[in-house]
Amino acid sequence: NAMFKKFTPESITQRSQVKASVARGIKANVQRQYPALEPYIDDLFPKKAPVVLAKSKEVHGVSLVVIENTVIFLEFHKEFFPSLRTLQQYPFILKKVGVDKGAIKFVLQGANVMCPGMTHPAGDLETDFQEGEYVAIFAEGKVAPLAVAKALMSRDTIRKENKGHGLESVHYLGDPLWELKQVV
Repeated sequence: NAMFKKFTPESITQRSQVKASVARGIKANVQRQYPALEPYIDDLFPKKAPVVLAKSKEVHGVSLVVIENTVIFLEFHKEFFPSLRTLQQYPFILKKVGVDKGAIKFVLQGANVMCPGMTHPAGDLETDFQEGEYVAIFAEGKVAPLAVAKALMSRDTIRKENKGHGLESVHYLGDPLWELKQVV
């Protein structure tokens, strides 16, 4: 399930510096999708820094948005989601979902999040979200986000049904993309 489980630096087959117009389009799309980033958008996309798009043969349909050798966002089906490094810098850009302590080790292995891990008294479903939205997974007792996930059902459905997979793990702490410090 986790998108980057088989990812390796060697699997990056394409790296291309994009034209300024394409870079502006990426920046505009990220800003539209994450309005809370507006005050910081020029820190993420410095004026003179080239934007590189990288693709991996192990992760189909995903482009890595690389600035100054760091993956800042990923694009999948025309939608952008932050890398965990970006999310740790700007944790407010994704809606927050909390899981109980028992779910931590599974999340850190790239497992999808089961509904009971979020509806548990130590879980956190305060923030409303819809099916298909990217969310940040936090855990009881942890300050930094553990993972980026895509909601397989809305918050209200998770609460109501309380069974099955509620979130699909996309990128987690310690996965091969996290371990990739630099894209050169």
